[in-house]
Amino acid sequence: MKSVLVIGSGFAGLSAASFLARDGYNVTVVEKNDQLGGRAHVWEKDGFTFDMGPSWYWMPDVFERYFNEFGVKIEELYDLVRLDPSYRVVFGENDHEDQSPNMEELEAMFDRLDPGSGLRLRKFLAQGKYKYEVGIKDLVFKPGRSLLEFADFRIAKGLFQLDMLKDIRKHVAEVSSHPKLKAILEFPVLFLGALPQNTPALYSLMNYADMSLGTWYPMGGMNKIIQGMVKVAKDQGVQFHTNTEVTGFEYENDRITAAVTTNGLFQADIIVGGADYHHIDQKISAPEYREYTEKYWEKRKMAPSSLLFYLGIKGEVPNVLHHNLFFDHELDQHAHEIYTDPQWPTKPLFYASAPTKTDKSIAPEGCENLFLLMPTAPGMDGDTEEVREKYYHLMMDRLEAYAGTTIRDRVVVKRSFAYSDFKSVYNSFKGNAYGLANTLDQTAIFKPRLKSKKVDNLYFAGQLTTPGPGVPPSLISGEVVSKEIGKDFKIKKAV
Repeated sequence: MKSVLVIGSGFAGLSAASFLARDGYNVTVVEKNDQLGGRAHVWEKDGFTFDMGPSWYWMPDVFERYFNEFGVKIEELYDLVRLDPSYRVVFGENDHEDQSPNMEELEAMFDRLDPGSGLRLRKFLAQGKYKYEVGIKDLVFKPGRSLLEFADFRIAKGLFQLDMLKDIRKHVAEVSSHPKLKAILEFPVLFLGALPQNTPALYSLMNYADMSLGTWYPMGGMNKIIQGMVKVAKDQGVQFHTNTEVTGFEYENDRITAAVTTNGLFQADIIVGGADYHHIDQKISAPEYREYTEKYWEKRKMAPSSLLFYLGIKGEVPNVLHHNLFFDHELDQHAHEIYTDPQWPTKPLFYASAPTKTDKSIAPEGCENLFLLMPTAPGMDGDTEEVREKYYHLMMDRLEAYAGTTIRDRVVVKRSFAYSDFKSVYNSFKGNAYGLANTLDQTAIFKPRLKSKKVDNLYFAGQLTTPGPGVPPSLISGEVVSKEIGKDFKIKKAV
């Protein structure tokens, strides 16, 4: 059996490990931190349980497909519930719009704000459905190693219908010019890594995923997905080592023979880098074996970093739902200060999650679990406690005004996480939280390669390579790289 060493135990690493082990490889996963899960690990304190990373469960079909590949049903691993409303968009005090999972109610809300826009929304989402089916079921499974991958008739035909050359702002304007409706339709773009006018209209597939496929939650938190994936991987025979950081490689004849770690040497026939691509390429790999130059990396457009607060609240936080988007300031200004003129934002939008509205098990009785997130420019200096506190109070001022009550004096647990933490905990390039920006020149074959051209047995998975950032794409990335390894090494599972 050929041996594989997977670096990193996030969604991409766990996915790659489980598929490779199923296909007959002897797989070991090393994780630098003390928990498995990468960014999707948890923090527990005084009876509160916080998801440290992803908090939105979109594209449920991607998760279902993954577990079905191993003969496992999601309901055997965690209780998945659909949120109703999906989320709340706050436009000011006593001013919000709830997003219903019911399409008739959603169209009625659009028509109430802009008569006739409900029908236009239906057409917009029908186009989004096509993009989703071609994009998520076809394009994302292409490894991006050759243009010939896109010669398939359905994909080639689909490229003309995917609105790759139209921007999402123009596409949204076809539905409505109402400022609230535009904000609702453009909101996913804030996390994609570019201004709406620089993001391909292809990404209206995100609106379809949001409005048609719904927003879900695994009871107990997002780490329940990780726990399920770890179980699947262990059932396939994968071995895990935490607190094991890779610091270098040993080479022979343009191949890696072993990874040097804080816990000694790990020998392997194949290496899969499921951790930060830039870190593996620029910090771990020997200079002569680096896939790209530092100049190349500096030119990459990155999605935002984030300033996060994890708060345990005594008593209730009224007037909020599980997911709440505070769009009470202008989207364009905040986006400009992330992407065009990077700086700490003047009037930031932010996201507030109160998962205890759905799941009481993650906080002590009579308490709330609250999570605040403010997108920030990647690579920003000045991440100090003073700056964090400034934005903490800025966000809490607006949250308290909307909730109609004081909250800060009832905070019993508090932790912040920002740019410098993303770098130190995850080795994240420029402290990014969401990977590469989803711009046209960083799509498909224009992403960093999943297979090294300088090292015969080095592969990459995760949000800095094919197919891209986000939990579902990262999960798919692990499967894609496992198939490429299978083609290159042609191993057959022993009977």
